[in-house]
Amino acid sequence: MRTTDILAAGGPGAPVGATILGILIFAAYWVPSVVALARHVRNSGSVMVVNGLLGWTGIGWIVALAMACRSKDVPAVKAP
Repeated sequence: MRTTDILAAGGPGAPVGATILGILIFAAYWVPSVVALARHVRNSGSVMVVNGLLGWTGIGWIVALAMACRSKDVPAVKAP
């Protein structure tokens, strides 16, 4: 019997498959926050708030990812 047959039939492997799927969905949900923290963006706190509160809408998740991926501010260099 194949693994997909066991999961589809609700066999003994179904709870394990559901747990793995839940962990993957949870990890994917927080990708924008992880990207913001890894890139050290200035507004990483805002990214985490938008992601946490609005990420479930899909559009909020995309907005949070866009905020996390936007270009960093380049410090201005003053001429002497």
